[in-house]
Amino acid sequence: MRKISFVLIGGLMIQSALLFAQNTTRRINVVTTAVPMLRISPDARSGGMGDMGIATTPDANASFWNAAKIPFSSTKSAFGINYTPWLRALGLNDVYIVTAAGNYKFADNQAISASLRYFNLGTIQFTDFAGNELNQFRPREWALDAGYSRALSQKLGVGISLRYIFSNLASGNNAAGAQYKPGTAVSGDISMYYNGLSPEGRGITAGLVMSNLGSKINYTNAADGGDFIPANLGIGALYHSILDETSKISFGLDVNKLMVPTPDTTAQSLADYRRKSVVSSWFSSFGDAPGGFGEELEEFQISAGAEYAYDGMFFVRAGYFHEGRYKGNRRFFSAGVGINYNKLGFNFSYLIPSGQGINQNPLSNTTRFGIIFDLSNSRETVPSGSSN
Repeated sequence: MRKISFVLIGGLMIQSALLFAQNTTRRINVVTTAVPMLRISPDARSGGMGDMGIATTPDANASFWNAAKIPFSSTKSAFGINYTPWLRALGLNDVYIVTAAGNYKFADNQAISASLRYFNLGTIQFTDFAGNELNQFRPREWALDAGYSRALSQKLGVGISLRYIFSNLASGNNAAGAQYKPGTAVSGDISMYYNGLSPEGRGITAGLVMSNLGSKINYTNAADGGDFIPANLGIGALYHSILDETSKISFGLDVNKLMVPTPDTTAQSLADYRRKSVVSSWFSSFGDAPGGFGEELEEFQISAGAEYAYDGMFFVRAGYFHEGRYKGNRRFFSAGVGINYNKLGFNFSYLIPSGQGINQNPLSNTTRFGIIFDLSNSRETVPSGSSN
């Protein structure tokens, strides 16, 4: 059970417990958005590789990362479920994320996909400014999306996804004269995928994704422009190598940048921030940091990961995630394992603890569990190379 005052509702909207920052004389200026669960790594495989998934070989969870990968899958259809207990290092036992995704190739070069994210934020005890208990509430968020992807050639694929977002953080409660309501938004993803694998599975894969391009979300009837959702530009690449007739290894990088305005502290700047249009914010987000180019560079997040596969059945994964010190300071190592048995795949990932005391990473010991179901009767012919 947690207690929270109305004055913390704004903080709840961004779930800022993700932040892992140390005291410093320089001002911390984190780029925040509503529904940040859209940027939480949803599956156990990517969770074990430092939250990297833009250019990995396609599986049932591909639509979360890059729908353009799906036509290059070696299975005709697949379905996956993932479960993540969230922020257990903070003593929260009722917060979790559940995701489900599936895809289907209805032609050699075309596929459709769908996915669902559900984020349960536990039970909240609301209080007034004096600390008197008011009512309890169970905040929750979910996002449902559907996508279409197509291989344009033996090496290049494109994809598009549409998403509906629902966020109910404080419905029916009042604060500062505002009546809170569930927020809704719509968004879309545009993605590309390069499959440079040889028939044996050696080569380079790469991807580019612009995700969560959509409307703002508003939790009240106030005409202040609403809150930005986490529009993002992601670029990734992996190199795949064959060690011997049974062993393969791949390693690479993802680089991500939120396409959201960087906040400033002046009253006029904050007012301009709230009124800024969505489309203009996508472009201005690459040059609006108050600290100039150096601060802008700190807003890029880097994920580095590797995956070792033995006989296509056993997998060992490791990764590292890096975020700028003054932009959230999330930095962690992760590890994971996977096993494929018949038409089932089991994946597990673990976020290695870091920091101590008040500087402990609140994501320490985060675990993810995933199951993938191969729904195909047989392996499919892919446009080029082998997907997994």
